[in-house]
Amino acid sequence: MWPWGHLAVGYACYSAFARVRYGRGPTGLPALAAVFGTQFPDLVDKPLAWSFGVLPSGRSLAHSLLVAGVVLLLVGIYCRRREHSELAVAFGVGYCSHLAGDAIGPVLAGRYAFASFLAWPLLPPPPYGDEGGFLAHFASLDFSPWVLAQFGLALAVTILWVLDGAPGLGVFGSWRDRLDYRRDENR
Repeated sequence: MWPWGHLAVGYACYSAFARVRYGRGPTGLPALAAVFGTQFPDLVDKPLAWSFGVLPSGRSLAHSLLVAGVVLLLVGIYCRRREHSELAVAFGVGYCSHLAGDAIGPVLAGRYAFASFLAWPLLPPPPYGDEGGFLAHFASLDFSPWVLAQFGLALAVTILWVLDGAPGLGVFGSWRDRLDYRRDENR
């Protein structure tokens, strides 16, 4: 799944979760935590595999359910101690949606070896062969029905995000306001 597909699925999942659990749509920082969670496995694995050659695959370490469990536990403990449990939950929904999004296609197609990343290092990484790098992946982007569906989903979820009040957008404004205030204060 491409980054915009992960983002769309994860935000939609968190938006639904927030409505059921909290009786409202997502709010600023939790929405950003969910979005970050949707990208986290690729932000860890892709550079470490493709750019630095430290990992055997772009779907290994952070795509493993074993590692995800540890990461989610640590994030949960950290956020709970700071009384921000909702951030941990949001990150967890985004992270888990990423793993499910990467695994669902191979599982539905009966190509279980391509979902082996979920149990890495207990199972070998998927048999992708040479994965190339970032530029090679984007150069190979085709407009298949699967990719077009992800673009369509991203557009639909952008509309959902706007209807939710564009949560998270105000956080950037408040950071900018704080920076502007500090600059003015130093003049």
